[in-house]
Amino acid sequence: MDGLMMDQPLLLSGLLWRTERLFHDKKIITRVGQGQYHSYSYADYAKRVRRLASALVDFGVKPGDRVGTIAWNHYRHFETYFGVPGIGAVLHTINMRLFPEQQAYLINHAQDSVLMIDADQVSAVERLVEIGIPSVRAFVVMGEGPLPETSLEPVYSYDELVDSGTEDFQFPTFDENTASAMCYTSATTGDPKGVVYSHRAMVLQAMCLAMHDKLNMSESQVWLEVAPMFHCNGWNIPHTALLQGATLVLPGVHPTDGDYVEMVQDLGVTGMNGAVTIGTMMRDFVRASDRKWDLSSLKTMWLGGQAPSRAIMEWWERTFGTHVVQGYGMTECTPQICFNSTKSTLADQDPEAVYALRQTGGQPIPLMKIKVIGEDGTELPWDGTSVGDFWVQSPFTASEYYNDERTKESMVDGWFRTGDVGAINEHGYVIIKDRSKDLIKSGGEWISSIDLENALMAHPKVREATVVSVPHEKWLERPLACVVPSDDSITEDELRDYLLTSFAKWWIPDSFLFVSQVPKTSVGKYNKKEIRAIFADGGVSRVRERLA
Repeated sequence: MDGLMMDQPLLLSGLLWRTERLFHDKKIITRVGQGQYHSYSYADYAKRVRRLASALVDFGVKPGDRVGTIAWNHYRHFETYFGVPGIGAVLHTINMRLFPEQQAYLINHAQDSVLMIDADQVSAVERLVEIGIPSVRAFVVMGEGPLPETSLEPVYSYDELVDSGTEDFQFPTFDENTASAMCYTSATTGDPKGVVYSHRAMVLQAMCLAMHDKLNMSESQVWLEVAPMFHCNGWNIPHTALLQGATLVLPGVHPTDGDYVEMVQDLGVTGMNGAVTIGTMMRDFVRASDRKWDLSSLKTMWLGGQAPSRAIMEWWERTFGTHVVQGYGMTECTPQICFNSTKSTLADQDPEAVYALRQTGGQPIPLMKIKVIGEDGTELPWDGTSVGDFWVQSPFTASEYYNDERTKESMVDGWFRTGDVGAINEHGYVIIKDRSKDLIKSGGEWISSIDLENALMAHPKVREATVVSVPHEKWLERPLACVVPSDDSITEDELRDYLLTSFAKWWIPDSFLFVSQVPKTSVGKYNKKEIRAIFADGGVSRVRERLA
């Protein structure tokens, strides 16, 4: 017997329908200069999105065509989030921090037909044309003023394109499994892998994030989207903010840590999301500033990419009353797998136990299933100690990579093998031990680089730290720690003795390198692949020389 419900597809245009009626007076704010902001309402946003959609149809963009963007977080880029998929085309947000050869690979693999780019990216895209991006038939430049001089052709003004459309355009209805957007993995190993999101997946993910009590994405929020909009669709926060009618703040072109701090104070920001390094840089900016900053409006700071240290959690809470939260996600899951909050039945534990929970990846979000698979292929119990590979399954998890043979390595019997290793406790909290490629096997025993990193970053004289596996003649692999000190008086022996209070002697890194910076990937994660490559080129001395 079939249910007797209306067969209405879950489409992104449905989110916009709700927002422009219920939250038409709420704002989207973009930083356009120091202390300067562009602001318009969701009603005005919806009109421009409809104009964009209409103009793209007239421009010859057809359902299924890929439209690439190389742009910062600003209102024009956000308009493409709904204007492009609204007509059945596919929005491909391209990581602007990749090398030109990598960007060209993404564009050619996706077969983008149109590129929408920020004005400051024009020269970089000219380089892409030299490398070869034959599928691209037009370039659209976003920004103020006249078009810059360029060898790109044909080239159009984004605002003129939008102005040519009609604001009473009606979005078509189509199957909810139609592709809406594409993102590529950040390529820590091999070429990036393409993930194609459906309208259904993105709507469901936004609804799941909206209902999470600790994120509290509600109409009353003023939310600062720091995570790049090219990275997993800004963690789907822009869609969720729009769905809930939250004031959305976008940091604009070339933002700095000081700009983020200034926006929080100027606009009364209540929540924000970004890489762990963002929370660290904002803290360091406030500490070093001779100005007194009032960031007390900031109640929630979602830090991702890797687990935030307890030290950063405690500083923000102690200084401004800001609750630092984290989750666990990846491009293939649209992107969230888990989100962290402390269950009410566990909140009255001693502070050490509560912090231990807060430093896990959290519990699976609604509609997400997860299991731990041991080396022998059997499913392991949720006891907090049985360590294996995480496999996940949900309506917003990729079933395959786009045009990529590597699908068979990751998708097995309807489950996605994440490549992450860890355990799940009896309350469903996911304890991430490491990426499988970052685990250190020394003398036949496993060492978690993440556990060592978290411990190091809790030291009061450590600003940043990462731990990588390097070859060893006797033990095959040993940990190497790269540490950015916050106090130059720190010593290797001090760190070694500090770690010995929590770890067995054989876990302790053989070397602690004090460096000026830790290499990071294009999305702000510690780039262990680069450190291992430098070590392979010349050992510890070469790493010290390159990172000094």
